[in-house]
Amino acid sequence: MPANNPAIDLDQVRRQCARCDLRELCLPAGLDSADVDRVDQMVADRTSLASGDTLYHAGSPFRALYVIKSGSLKTQAVSEGGELQILGFHLPGEIMGFDALAGERHQCSAEALEASSVCRLPYAELERISASVPGLQRQFMRLVSREMGDDHDHMAMMGRNQAISRLALFLHSMSKRQARLGRSADQLTLTMSRADLANYLGLVLETVSRLFGRLQEMGVIEVRRREVKILDREGLKSIGEC
Repeated sequence: MPANNPAIDLDQVRRQCARCDLRELCLPAGLDSADVDRVDQMVADRTSLASGDTLYHAGSPFRALYVIKSGSLKTQAVSEGGELQILGFHLPGEIMGFDALAGERHQCSAEALEASSVCRLPYAELERISASVPGLQRQFMRLVSREMGDDHDHMAMMGRNQAISRLALFLHSMSKRQARLGRSADQLTLTMSRADLANYLGLVLETVSRLFGRLQEMGVIEVRRREVKILDREGLKSIGEC
């Protein structure tokens, strides 16, 4: 389970939005210093997660959104047939919990893929502050739009008939998200297991392992366990578009 650090000074946490490296990807982006202070006041706490910890469960009441400060998480749900489906992988600067906006309960669960930390934003406070900070409303809608864009990328990927195109599109999408973080777009660390990745892509594990080898033979990537180096980004994109 998540571990809330009782030694954390909440005033210190609340002063961190202005200094956060992820500020331009998060709710404070584009706000003046006074409004950033108001967002600071909205941060309830920072939660630390060990690998495998659950942030929220499917069916749990919706009370907050969560900004990933560090690490990475996956979202997953169980189908009506009882099969586990991986829905997405989430990186620093991304907000989790949007699945519950249309209702009062989460539609999926969120689990840490590695040691991670998140900032918890009580939704009632977000609504209250947004009512008097138009810039926050606009940024929130941008973040919702970004989430929808990521969902569109996934649908486009799943629409590819060729398995190699799905994997290529996934790696290209991860490259873009890495660049958004200011990290190298060509050096990826895949924190998810190959089994989770195969599930997400709608493929079997053996196929995913074989396709990594094939892309490496084609000279577009270099693979060392969970480290993937993109050698030919345009080539990777072209394969994804086939």
